[in-house]
Amino acid sequence: MKLAKSNANTAFNYGFLMSKIYPYLKPIMFRIVLGIVLSVPLGLLDGATAFILQPYIDIVVNGNPAVYGNFTLTRDLFAALVPWLIIIFAVVQGVLKYANNYLLDWVSLKISNSIKVDLFKKLTTLDSKFFDDNSSGLILTRFLSDPNTASRNFIDALKSLLTSAVSSLGLIAVLLYNGWKLAGVAVVVLCCAFLPVAWLRKRIKRVSNDSMVLGGSINTNMNETYHGNKIMTGYGLQNRLNTKFENQIRESFNLEMSLTKRVGWMSPIMYLIASLGIAVVMVFGNKLLMTGEMTTGNFASFITSLLLLYKPVKDLGNTLTSIQNIFVAMSRVFELFDLEPKIKNKENAIELKQVEQGVTFENVCFEYEENKPILNDINFNVNKNNTIALVGNSGGGKSTIVNLIPRFYDIKSGSIKIDGVDIREFTLESLRANISEVFQDNFLFSGTIKDNILMGKFDATDEEIEKVVESAHLSEFLSTLEDGINTKIGERGTTLSGGQRQRVAIARAMIKNAPIIILDEATSALDNKSEEIVQRALENLMKDKTVFVIAHRLSTIKNADQILVVNEGKLVERGTHEELLQIHNGHYKYLYEMQFKKTV
Repeated sequence: MKLAKSNANTAFNYGFLMSKIYPYLKPIMFRIVLGIVLSVPLGLLDGATAFILQPYIDIVVNGNPAVYGNFTLTRDLFAALVPWLIIIFAVVQGVLKYANNYLLDWVSLKISNSIKVDLFKKLTTLDSKFFDDNSSGLILTRFLSDPNTASRNFIDALKSLLTSAVSSLGLIAVLLYNGWKLAGVAVVVLCCAFLPVAWLRKRIKRVSNDSMVLGGSINTNMNETYHGNKIMTGYGLQNRLNTKFENQIRESFNLEMSLTKRVGWMSPIMYLIASLGIAVVMVFGNKLLMTGEMTTGNFASFITSLLLLYKPVKDLGNTLTSIQNIFVAMSRVFELFDLEPKIKNKENAIELKQVEQGVTFENVCFEYEENKPILNDINFNVNKNNTIALVGNSGGGKSTIVNLIPRFYDIKSGSIKIDGVDIREFTLESLRANISEVFQDNFLFSGTIKDNILMGKFDATDEEIEKVVESAHLSEFLSTLEDGINTKIGERGTTLSGGQRQRVAIARAMIKNAPIIILDEATSALDNKSEEIVQRALENLMKDKTVFVIAHRLSTIKNADQILVVNEGKLVERGTHEELLQIHNGHYKYLYEMQFKKTV
C-alpha cells in the first residue's frame, strides 16, 4: 500500500470508528467515565453566575426580600452571602477543572501510547516492498502523528464537547427558569449556528489528507538532509534544499489557510446568529418587562445567561469542526491496522531446523513491479558448505537473487528450495534464523558495540562474544577505546569507520552462527587496508558455511566453488574462475580483464 494514496474512506462512519477505538478505551473506562462525570458539574457551574444574578437584583438591588416558607431572605443577609458563594463556586470549579484535566490527559496519553505500540508492532511485520513504496517521512507521520491526532485530540475534544454541552444545558435551564417563552426563541436561533459544521466535513477530510501527505514529504526532506549532510555540503546543495523546503512550507501554509478561510467563517456566522437571537429576545423581553410578566432580575439573569451561552455554543461548533479532523485521522490510523504483509507464513508452515543438502533455484522469475521483469528463468544449485559468487554489471539482478533467499521478496514463478523443500513451506522465523547477512552498508543500531553484536544471539555467553570479536578482527580496535566493547556508537554507527562497521556486522553474523551466509559486496566500499582486515574476518565467517557472495572485486572470489555471471536478469555463464576465463569473449573474462587491465 502506498500511504500517500490514503482516502480515509471511513472518516464519516462514526459507529465503525468508535468500535475500532473501543478496545483501547475499555481497560481505562473507569477513568474515562469519572472524567466525564466531573465534566457535568464543571459545565453546570458556568450557569451559576447567571442564576444568582436574578435573586441578587431582585433582593439586593430592588430591595424585595424573598420568602421561603417561614424563612425570609433579606437584602442584608443575601448581600453578605453573595461574595462567599462566588468564592465557593470558584474553588469548587478550580478543583473540578484540575481533576478533570488530569484524568482526561492521563487517559488520552494512555490511548495514544497504546495505539503507537500496536502500530509499531504492525510496522515490524510489514515486508520490504512496503518500505520501498513509502518514504520514511510519510511513515513517521502516519505511525506517530496520526495516533496523537486521533486519540489525544479525541479525548480533548470529548472533554470540550461534554463541558460545553453541559454548560449550554445549564444555561438553557436558567433561561427556561427565567422565561420559557423567550427561551424557546433563543434556543431555536442558536441551534442554527451548527448548520455550517455539516458543510465543512468533506473539505476538512480533503485538506487533512493533503496535509498528511505533505507533512510526510517535509519529514522526508528533514531525514534526507540529516543523513545526506556530507553530500549536501560537498555538492553545494544548500540553496536547492532550502528552496525545496520553502516550497513545501508554502504549500502547507496554503493548505492550512484554505481550511481556515472556510472554518473562519463559522465564528462570525455564529456571532451573527447569536446577535440576532439576542436582538429578538430583547424585543420580546422588553414587552414582557413592560407588562410585568418578568421581573428586572429575571430579565437581567436571562440576558446574562444568553450572553454566556454564546461561548459554549461557539466552543461546541469549533469542537465539532475539530472532531471532523480527528475522525479523518482516526480513519487513517485504522487503515494502517488493516495492512497485511504480502510475505507471511502459509498455513501449516514447517520449521527449518538445519541445512543438510543446500539451496536450489528452479526456473525463478521475479519482478518488483508488474510486467517489469527483473529475473528471468534463473536455475542453479549450491551444495552445503560450498561458496557461490555472483558477478555481473550493476543492475543485473545479483542483489535481487540473494534477497529472495530470506524472502525479503517473493518470486513471481518457479521455486527456491532448501534441502528440496520450497522455502515458502518454512516459517519465516525459522528460515531467517538459518541465514546471516553482511551488506555493503550495514545498519548498526544506536547503543553499544556489544549491543549490536548480541543482536545475532541475545543469550550469547562472554566466551562466545570474545571468540567472535577475535575472529572478526575487532580486538585491536576495541583495545583503543576507553569503554572497549561497551562503547556507545552514534545513530547508524556513524562514529565508526566503514571497516569498523563491517567488522561489527561480521561479528554479529558470526555469533548468530547460521548455516547460510549472504555477503552483498561486503568489502566494495573499503580501502585496501580495511578490505584486507575485513576479508580475513569474512574468511573466518565463511568456514563450514553455505555462502552466497556478491563481489565487486573479482580477486576476492577466485576460490569460489562456482561463479555465476548475471546480466540483465539472466544467468549467462557459470563455472569456476579458471573455467570462465577460458570462454572466448565471455562476460566474466571481459569483466576480469577490464578490472585488472591485462590479458589472461
